[in-house]
Amino acid sequence: MLHTDNVLRAITDDGAFRVIAADTTATVRQALEVQHAETLDLKRTFADLLTGAILVRESMAPDYRLQAILQGDNPKARMVADTHADGSARGLIQVPSDLKEMPLGERGLLQIARTLHNGSLHQGVVRVPPGAKGMSSAFMAYMQESEQTLTMIAIGCHFANGSVAAAGGYMVQLLPEVAEGPLMVMTERLKDFEDIVPLLARGAASPEELLKETLYGMPYTKVGDREVKFACQCSADRLAISLASLPRNDIESLMEDGKPLEIECDYCRKKYEFTVQQLRSLLDKN
Repeated sequence: MLHTDNVLRAITDDGAFRVIAADTTATVRQALEVQHAETLDLKRTFADLLTGAILVRESMAPDYRLQAILQGDNPKARMVADTHADGSARGLIQVPSDLKEMPLGERGLLQIARTLHNGSLHQGVVRVPPGAKGMSSAFMAYMQESEQTLTMIAIGCHFANGSVAAAGGYMVQLLPEVAEGPLMVMTERLKDFEDIVPLLARGAASPEELLKETLYGMPYTKVGDREVKFACQCSADRLAISLASLPRNDIESLMEDGKPLEIECDYCRKKYEFTVQQLRSLLDKN
């Protein structure tokens, strides 16, 4: 049976907390299959970046695009998570071939770029906290510093024999109506769920289960359920538009050898071919 990922959103009936829980297993697995990550450390960082981006988009811009860009201590190392309103997500790993991990020390940065309702782009950049416990800490720092929203985030990926067995996470946001009593209860409860990898390993971290556990004893209402999937936005038409924007001399240089131009999408590895005739037609439009 084909596994289907999803994201659930819920809010407590007293207006104190909002919880978003995601199963990203198939999405992360397929995104990793087309990227070059040789080590488990790189795979885990990428998996958590993609899951975190999906959670953040659902919390702020569920109907718009959001990108999360992770810059490591090595200036040549970068990862990108690209999430869209239709629930599709894709990712990109750009690291030197000899890099076995992606340290996030003093120079580690997390950038979030999201589309606003008016079509403009909002960007926020935060330093990954020193001693951060993976991507969960980085995304919490972003929500606190850039969005001024007190948020608890736990994301993780369980691997079996080097392959993704389960991936997902949750986000709990404090809303203005929260009282001291419920806040203390929630604070204590979430201490048991700071690391969700053991739950993922036991198959006990579905979005439904995460909602029930984090909001145990608190009446709540589900306000959203969205399918999440790996998919790429690339197309021959999009590439043609990009090529047409190149300077005329650049397009002419692509035609010099008389052979078709082959382009591979970095996100999904799909190959596109443009004949000399097609390139010549771009010159007419240039």
